[in-house]
Amino acid sequence: MEGKTISDLMINEEIRDREVRVIGSAGQQIGIMSAREALALAEEEGLDLVKIAPTAQPPVCRIVDYGKYKYEQVRKEKEARKKQKVTEVKEIRLSPNIDTNDLNTKMNAARKFLTKGDRVKITLRFRGREMAHMNTSKHILDDFAQSLADIAVVEKPPKVEGRTMTMFLTEKRKNA
Repeated sequence: MEGKTISDLMINEEIRDREVRVIGSAGQQIGIMSAREALALAEEEGLDLVKIAPTAQPPVCRIVDYGKYKYEQVRKEKEARKKQKVTEVKEIRLSPNIDTNDLNTKMNAARKFLTKGDRVKITLRFRGREMAHMNTSKHILDDFAQSLADIAVVEKPPKVEGRTMTMFLTEKRKNA
């Protein structure tokens, strides 16, 4: 079932294989038989024949109530998605002539994002005459990273792209 979505599963008449391995409604192995025989067996029980392992030799089919099976699979997928951690990239914008207090405020915001487990993109934007002094403003990003060094590491060092200089920070990994 790995990698297959529910809509990819073949049921009943869609199964065209000559022979299939059949698993009963209670989970017991019934054996290898033709797809037609397996379908007749499933209809006898009032259930559906579902191909659950199409790549196996011979393919594995199971006699189940398709609606109930589909519901269970969707629920399992939802549960698996719930356990995944989605990391977001939060952006903090600075300017070359930023004041100390403003910089501290931005650092506190970055600290909050990092402790939540998000990546932080620090962007230093240059406008007009500031473009002439790009290389002297790199220290702002370096200081920013240095002040957050206790909880963060530089993932991507400062890099100039057009009118901006960007740097990525991520939370320090705890040694478990």
